[in-house]
Amino acid sequence: MNILYEENGSFKVGSVMTDNTTSLQIESLSGKRSKIKANTVMLHFSQPQLADFMAQAEALAADIEVEFLWECCPPDEFGFEEIAAEYFGHPPSSLEAAAVLIRLHGAPIYFHKKGKGRYRAAPAEILKAALAGAEKKRQALELQERYTQQLSHFELPTEFAQQIKQILYNPDRNTLEVKALEVACAATHLSAAHLLHRCGALPSTQDYHLQKFLFENFPKGLDFPPIVLSDWDELPLGAVNAFSIDDATTTEIDDAFSVARLENGNWRIGVHIAAPALGMPRDSDGDKVAAMRLSTVYMPGQKITMLPESAVQAFTLNEGGVCPALSMYIEVEAETLAVLNYESRVERVHIAANLRHDTLEPLFNEETLAAGKLDYDYASELTLLWHLAQKLEAARGKADNNTQVDYNFHIENDYVTLTHRRRGSPIDKVVSELMILVNCEWGGHLAEHGFPGIYRTQQGGKVRMSTVAAPHQGLGVAQYMWSSSPLRRYVDLLNQRQIIAMLKDEAAPYPKNDTALYETLRNFDTMYGIYNDFQRDMERYWCLRWLQQEQARLADGDELLVEATVIRENLVRMTEIPLVFRAPSLPEQLSAQTRVQLAITGMDLLDLSVLTRYVATLSQGTGEAADDNPTEASTDNLTDESIEAMTMNTSPVATVIEEAAC
Repeated sequence: MNILYEENGSFKVGSVMTDNTTSLQIESLSGKRSKIKANTVMLHFSQPQLADFMAQAEALAADIEVEFLWECCPPDEFGFEEIAAEYFGHPPSSLEAAAVLIRLHGAPIYFHKKGKGRYRAAPAEILKAALAGAEKKRQALELQERYTQQLSHFELPTEFAQQIKQILYNPDRNTLEVKALEVACAATHLSAAHLLHRCGALPSTQDYHLQKFLFENFPKGLDFPPIVLSDWDELPLGAVNAFSIDDATTTEIDDAFSVARLENGNWRIGVHIAAPALGMPRDSDGDKVAAMRLSTVYMPGQKITMLPESAVQAFTLNEGGVCPALSMYIEVEAETLAVLNYESRVERVHIAANLRHDTLEPLFNEETLAAGKLDYDYASELTLLWHLAQKLEAARGKADNNTQVDYNFHIENDYVTLTHRRRGSPIDKVVSELMILVNCEWGGHLAEHGFPGIYRTQQGGKVRMSTVAAPHQGLGVAQYMWSSSPLRRYVDLLNQRQIIAMLKDEAAPYPKNDTALYETLRNFDTMYGIYNDFQRDMERYWCLRWLQQEQARLADGDELLVEATVIRENLVRMTEIPLVFRAPSLPEQLSAQTRVQLAITGMDLLDLSVLTRYVATLSQGTGEAADDNPTEASTDNLTDESIEAMTMNTSPVATVIEEAAC
């Protein structure tokens, strides 16, 4: 005796070897013997032969019209043998009964299973809805298949055009587009970004990185809402002609300096900080805008400002303007340049000049200072500030041994030019030391008056932000806050409000234990890290573009050879540009500081990776540990002294670090 039985949702046949009433011992077509439960048996048969039964039953089932079978069914529950008799018009054979069972079981939209061999025809309305759903699913599968075929042939489906950002940066795996893209990626062995780039979906590799950052951090776009600046009291005019020192591309000019001789023969050094806090008090429209962005975002070739252009222009220290400023005047002894006292004011300041790095540095540097060349504007003032900066640095216990190189990126028409200079140059030191001084002193004054602020502290090597004044060991100061870049950093703007209120003898805008302080600290710390990461990624991108430019200058077939220094193991830093990467082909156990020559064998502008081949060892290293290039490391891993020393390198290479440090 042979049987047809159900197992795991499908039908099988076998020969009965032993019938134990509740269970059966059977032998399959392959000769395998197994035990099944008796209640899984659907029917018994002797003809046709076991080997032919399923093939013939399935062939007969294929000829049964599902719609007609559904029409033959009664409204109530029925067994498959009953409907087989109704359909064929006579008591069904084993083969006919099996064919109807297979057809019923294979059309769950039409027939709802109710038990062993029992079904119920779907009601007309439910069937109509189910058929519509099935048709919709069929069309969706056809559309997905079309998407996959087009993508696999590097053609972009027209339906993708308006969804590229969502598909790339926040893919929903339940959508047809993403499902098709995943299948096409598997077929082409490409990532989603690389495949869509091949399909022409990305305007450029640069745009891919920029749009990803904007999608994640500026989902509402870069436009500012309209803001109205608050009125502020009439300010006295300071009797100074101040000058600023900035990169040629800087538009948010936060700081300026002045030098004057006092009647007692001493010098009065003025540090003047733009005062947007006057027009953007707490919870004003401008404050809310700044609190959303928290910092200006920098990258080679462009930036995203924290404040709208109208606010920047109202407070930036532009040449020829009389600008509101928060000023600190430092009286220093004429001969020794010892600091005698400090005085802070809120006032208007005339900005006589905006000095720019590209024209100032060839005139104001170690060589011209040593030679006593003073044949340029503000030469005497800058020389005095240089000597004062050296005194201030020494007073902090910091040696002048900085050999770190800073890199400037200049992007024009997608062509990148890289220049560099040693950190600690006179321009760098003048600005960084005076900024350290005012940030330290204003932080101390706030603490003395019981005004909370947001500080940078370093103890035990860990740099963190705090609402309590505490020592900064790396800088060698008793306390240190960011307050000198209020046009570019929200923490500085908040601290400036506190300083101005203190000077006016008013209540603190942010009293002690104000939750807004802690919220700002937390949000700023998070976003500042994100902005820094993005800047480093874009600097890495333009380093790779620079390598491409160098490769393009070679003859066909020639390899681009570069020099690099081993940091540790197979991690190296290029000599000419601030690029750190892994070089797996290096010989084992090369000591740190070893100079090697590598051949560039490949670059990926989407993954920001570079492939190299070891060529030669140029010189053996000292074995002393080498630090990663700061442009490849988080600013949280740098001391604030390093950050301040980078202050004046305000071209886009390190602007989040340098300009923010001012």
